[in-house]
Amino acid sequence: MAFPALPRPARPAWFLLAFALANMGGVIAYLPLLTLLLPLKIHAIAGDARIPLLSLTAILGAVAASAANVLFGWLSDRSVARGGGRRRWVAGGLVATAASYVLVASASTAVTIVAAVVLFQVAVNAVLAPLLPIMADEVPDARKGLAAGLIALGNPVAALLSAVLVADEGLADATRLAVVPLLAALALLPLLLLRGDGGGADETAPATAPLLPRRDLLIAAAARLLMQLATAALSLYLLYVFESIAPGERQLVLARQVGTLLTICYVIPLPLALLVGRWSDRVGRRQPFLVAAGLVAVAGLGTMALAAGTTAAAIGFATYSVGSAVFLALHSAFALQLLPDPRRRGRDLGLLNLTNTLPALLGPLLTWTLATPRDFALLLTVLAVLTALGTGAVTLVRARR
Repeated sequence: MAFPALPRPARPAWFLLAFALANMGGVIAYLPLLTLLLPLKIHAIAGDARIPLLSLTAILGAVAASAANVLFGWLSDRSVARGGGRRRWVAGGLVATAASYVLVASASTAVTIVAAVVLFQVAVNAVLAPLLPIMADEVPDARKGLAAGLIALGNPVAALLSAVLVADEGLADATRLAVVPLLAALALLPLLLLRGDGGGADETAPATAPLLPRRDLLIAAAARLLMQLATAALSLYLLYVFESIAPGERQLVLARQVGTLLTICYVIPLPLALLVGRWSDRVGRRQPFLVAAGLVAVAGLGTMALAAGTTAAAIGFATYSVGSAVFLALHSAFALQLLPDPRRRGRDLGLLNLTNTLPALLGPLLTWTLATPRDFALLLTVLAVLTALGTGAVTLVRARR
């Protein structure tokens, strides 16, 4: 998709850093819980029945997240139309997220942990739903690739926090769960304090400019959904994947190793995401970079499916992480430029967010169907095929600005 830069009212150069920090806060709010803290909590509650309970928790949480993201995106649109901006929803969601962590920490049965996670998903999506619309509103097209690269900062920092939280065996679960919302709030604070520019469409763009076809946004959404299936499954079950490869290892030892691996694998793509994002800004095309990143992700999943030991599995996961992180970061800029109506950015991005939450629903179903506690090879093979289909789908987008 080729595009010229569209002029927008100037924003301070450090606004991109404030937005990147806020996005990091949003990721911190959910990633440590969903990748390590929740699997550990559910293992303590359910023991050998952990995969069904974790799958059920993830499925119901994904349903709640899907509905909540669309709802809060739409509500933020209404706030913008009334001159109030989107930041108030982020602030309210942050308070609710902190309260939901208290419920997760106090849960001691299958019913209470499922209910706590559902409430958590509603709360955290009140934080997440307005963030990308803020980027669409306040970052010009010619810098969206750079902004998308900066978004990639969120995962490594949140993964590092996850690793630190499980590094100390003597740390109480309640303490681990209390630290997460506090750090998320600190990261979100600068953006909340920075006044928005009104959150409207490009003021200098022609009023009669034709709307982009919705078909292309739907194709881009399908590509992201297929790519996210593997992301959803691996982020939730990665600890169990390594347990299947090294069944004799103690779980907390594996949890620390997986936490370290996640940190490394989220850091490696950072310079690449920034470089590729800025490069795509300069050449005015995103699709070739998306295809290349997608093929790297496919290769990583294939390596994991064939791995006979933890070293090979770690190399495969690292390869997948590089490809998928660059793809997903760049896809954010790609999709923002396909939004058909500037007045409905929050709603449309809420619908686009179904490509994040539906995989969180479908990924556990695939895992439940195709994996066992001792064998994830079939699941990883299917995920590799679906990722390849998602990579091919981006080539079908034809819209031009």
